[in-house]
Amino acid sequence: MESKVKALPASRSRGRRLGAFVFLTPGLTYLLVLLLVPLALVLSYTVFQRGRFGGVVYEFTTENFSRLLDPLYFDVVVQSLKIAVLTTVIALLIGYPTAYLIAQLPRKWKTIALVAVVLPFWTNFIIRVYAWIILLSGPGLINSALNVFGIEPLELLYNDGAIVTGLLYSYLPLMVLPLYAAIERLDPQLREASANLGASAFTTFRKVTLPLTLPGVLTGSMFVFVPSLGNFVIPELLGGSKSIMVGNLIRQQFLTARDWPFGSTLALAVIAVLIVLLMIQAWVTRRA
Repeated sequence: MESKVKALPASRSRGRRLGAFVFLTPGLTYLLVLLLVPLALVLSYTVFQRGRFGGVVYEFTTENFSRLLDPLYFDVVVQSLKIAVLTTVIALLIGYPTAYLIAQLPRKWKTIALVAVVLPFWTNFIIRVYAWIILLSGPGLINSALNVFGIEPLELLYNDGAIVTGLLYSYLPLMVLPLYAAIERLDPQLREASANLGASAFTTFRKVTLPLTLPGVLTGSMFVFVPSLGNFVIPELLGGSKSIMVGNLIRQQFLTARDWPFGSTLALAVIAVLIVLLMIQAWVTRRA
């Protein structure tokens, strides 16, 4: 009888492990097939050579890494980092006050405001980008409105400013939502206590609100920075031939130049930057 009683928990434990395995298998298979295997291929291609007519020649070389330091390519990577950082900073400056104001609204209006924030995602991405072409082009709506007041048309399209505008419009909701979640969880009594102790509104924000919402700031910044750095559609449509980002460069290496090894090396460089940023975010979040 005692042996049966002991065997019962053991069988339940095996059943739990089997159930966990069954439920985890689809997700692990997805990660293995669509993430780890492609990542392993990208890593392996970085040390091989480009074939005469494209493709990969499986002969070891480190030339691909030295080409990264070529000013022609290195400047593109630096320019891409600048545009991604600028987009992230502007998104934070706009997104934080927006999220703060939404968090102060009554519950009914919070829902309406949050729906308005995510509303652009209900429209196709390419259509939204082409809408900006219509707005920013020479005979577009903005220049037409300026012309009414006698102002000469401005070159708003096919430059870095147009790229930042398109990236900001596309990814601003990804900044607002994490910030809203962080601010919404903040205990209002902490701010009240700070005010009761004589702290000004700015001091309360600097010493109470901002440190406690720092995880949301970092999460939103990553959500904006990562897709901004790798995006190639917006730079191609709004930046034209004058502006090129690392996403466009990787795309060209794979599809036009057919230099898969160097394209993989560029992709690996971007992945390395993102891994470093994720490590910094995790460290700062733990400290916060």
